[in-house]
Amino acid sequence: MAVEAVSALTRLRQAAGYAQESFVKAFAKEAARLGTDASVSVRQLRRWERETPPPLPHPSQQMVLEAIFGVPLIEMGFDVPCHRVTVAAPISDPEEVKRRTFVADAGALAVTALVPARSGPRIGVADLGRLRTRLDGLYQTDHTAGSVPAMTQTRSIEEEITGALGAASYTSRVGRELQTMLAELHGHRAWYGYDGGRIDEGRSACMEALAAAQLVDNPVLLVSVLETLVLLAIKAERTWEAASAVENAYRLATRAGAGHTVHLVIALRDANVATHTGDLSGARRALSRAVSHQGRADTDAEVPNWAQFVGPFEVDYATADMYVRAEQPKRAVPFLRAAVRGINGDLARNSASYRVKLAGVLLDAGEADEACAEMSAVLTACGGISSPRLLGKIREFQRAASKVDSAAARECGERIRETVREGTT
Repeated sequence: MAVEAVSALTRLRQAAGYAQESFVKAFAKEAARLGTDASVSVRQLRRWERETPPPLPHPSQQMVLEAIFGVPLIEMGFDVPCHRVTVAAPISDPEEVKRRTFVADAGALAVTALVPARSGPRIGVADLGRLRTRLDGLYQTDHTAGSVPAMTQTRSIEEEITGALGAASYTSRVGRELQTMLAELHGHRAWYGYDGGRIDEGRSACMEALAAAQLVDNPVLLVSVLETLVLLAIKAERTWEAASAVENAYRLATRAGAGHTVHLVIALRDANVATHTGDLSGARRALSRAVSHQGRADTDAEVPNWAQFVGPFEVDYATADMYVRAEQPKRAVPFLRAAVRGINGDLARNSASYRVKLAGVLLDAGEADEACAEMSAVLTACGGISSPRLLGKIREFQRAASKVDSAAARECGERIRETVREGTT
């Protein structure tokens, strides 16, 4: 069976990391950057790659192809008329016809234009897949074991990504994905700063994540960073910053055509800001918006990893928080119970946090025995979770329970002391 020859254009496309469909999208984006009216379909690309000789691209298509691959059209396997051959000449060359020129000989460019001239290893799609698996695994570690072990994992991942960006060889597409991963990693570190009570470190990581996400022009990724910045800004008593982050998140999500789940997260952060400032009317409006988005979230074709934690339980929790802020703990209790029942079993850290919140609100509502029973259940379930924020909430409950004169409260306080002493949370 004869082996079909692979065309030069096909080799260039594959070396750049594009499938035919993704190349068509990249072509359109490059045309927009160049300000030229050019497009290509998958069908036309297939003709270029399959036919011998391939149909000659239009001049505007030639401009885009040469910009994407960094080599003259003739080296892509096309028969190019003399008047359209792009020459390698200085840009100050006094030729009558000024076409795009290349600063190296065409043969060298065919090899080096796609890969930075570095001495390090070549980073390809397989390496990206391995890094992506490790990066996505941080969510699982954080949700089940807490932010402390997750933070430890980020250090080695960050070293590998920055090392690759600084010294390895890769295509422009791979480089962009590496930068995107770095932005995501800074976003993880921002959350760990919040969870660990290291607010200044968290805000610093947020700034790095925002800058990195802007460089790769990823508005949905920017939204993910901004929603963490809201929480950090509230802790830092920078409510104006939190409110501004919410408004910018709404704007970016609209621009990106983000789905209902992303808008749900933003609405919940909007409610966080309003609740913190005591704007209970604003909190109700934001929560109504959240309920609306939650009811339509199942229509989302795609949900980013960072938004997959959200669900009806988050809306219930935020509603309970509003009632707590309004000093109505009895009205908060049923919403917290619903949140505890509804939260995903895989979200162990958040589940424990919800139950601690419920215990605290039950205590405020005068249900000391039930509150202590809930806290005891938390202490049994949360072994192995290393989360400073969760530990802080448990200690806060301990202080509140110490003011209650009951055997259950004293017993619960002693168990908390033992748990903290043993370092199991």
